[in-house]
Amino acid sequence: MSSINPLPLLRILYLEEDTKLEIQFIRTFSTQLNIRPVQSAEDMLSALLDHYPADAIVIPITDETLEVVKQIRSTPWLRPIPIIFTAPVLSRSLIERTIQLGGQEIFPSDFSRGDLVERLNYFVRKQQLQKLSAAEAAHFEVRIPWWKRGIDLLASGLAILLLSPLLLLVVILIKIDSKGPIIYLSKRVGAGYKVFSLIKFRTMRTGADAMIKDMAAFNMYDKEPAPKASSLIELCEECKLANYKTCQQILFLDRQEVCEKTYLQARHNKAAFMKFGNDPRITRIGRFLRNTSLDELPQLINIFRGDMSLVGNRPLPLYEAEKLTSDEYILRFSGPAGLTGLWQVTKRGKGKQDMSEEERMQLDIIYAQQYSFWMDMKIMFKTVPALFQSENV
Repeated sequence: MSSINPLPLLRILYLEEDTKLEIQFIRTFSTQLNIRPVQSAEDMLSALLDHYPADAIVIPITDETLEVVKQIRSTPWLRPIPIIFTAPVLSRSLIERTIQLGGQEIFPSDFSRGDLVERLNYFVRKQQLQKLSAAEAAHFEVRIPWWKRGIDLLASGLAILLLSPLLLLVVILIKIDSKGPIIYLSKRVGAGYKVFSLIKFRTMRTGADAMIKDMAAFNMYDKEPAPKASSLIELCEECKLANYKTCQQILFLDRQEVCEKTYLQARHNKAAFMKFGNDPRITRIGRFLRNTSLDELPQLINIFRGDMSLVGNRPLPLYEAEKLTSDEYILRFSGPAGLTGLWQVTKRGKGKQDMSEEERMQLDIIYAQQYSFWMDMKIMFKTVPALFQSENV
């Protein structure tokens, strides 16, 4: 008899200013939802912009949170995320306001009414079905003109040949500098919504994702050094004094046992924002490769293989592409994917350091609909001086 793997818990970004209600929410739903509490609406927006893969967000409907909600709803790739509002007392006006703000549902802050998990499953399942049908329709055929494919083959093949000594040197330096693979493969969505593996030189240590939990010590905004993860499971002082063998105030958060008192202390000490002056995940040679863009050189192989072109719309990570399957934005995938493109030279050429997602998307659509031999030549000539313009990314 074959075993059936349980479905993964929905990932919820949760905000509640009342600590008692927060603890109550975690106790009630932690076995049914993967909860990530945040300290402020700005913190929630930062997590989303840093691509935390939230299936839904739960947030109070207050004047302080409305601006962040508007930003979420005005950002194309965040727009589909279901928003569940909370309020101490429900009213007809709050229900109407929820609809106006693009929220899916509103619950009492203590969730004494309604079935949150059932509603979340409904909204997320509906969203996934919509994305699935749009993505299936998006696998249209994108034909690359002979002149464009010819330029890609000639330029990338010649570049790989001429740069082979440099590529070999980088391979040796990466191998000497740190353990792990030389190449980093990142799944990307290119022309026709087809997925391929983008090739880059590895610039981070192996297990970089796991290191995020320990990076709070490097946060420049922390009030004091963050407690170690293991301290959240250790006995709090109250339990130690009472000679308990296990903590008597356990929370189950993110599939781990956490002492409530230690959690509250960590919550109090945690800064609202994260800023790293020196990211410890990046290797020494990796920092140099990033600053000089040498980590991008293996993408010449992608171009030679036909995964992408020299000029086109940048291939997107899966978590971004899956949010752009509406008729309004799918057009950006009707053109070739590329190493450089219209929005890159437009941004740097005009000094637009704060180009919005919407502006970038429109430039991608313009390129997909209007690209030509002369447009590609113009973009390539503009790309060379653009590379020498500094940009704080």
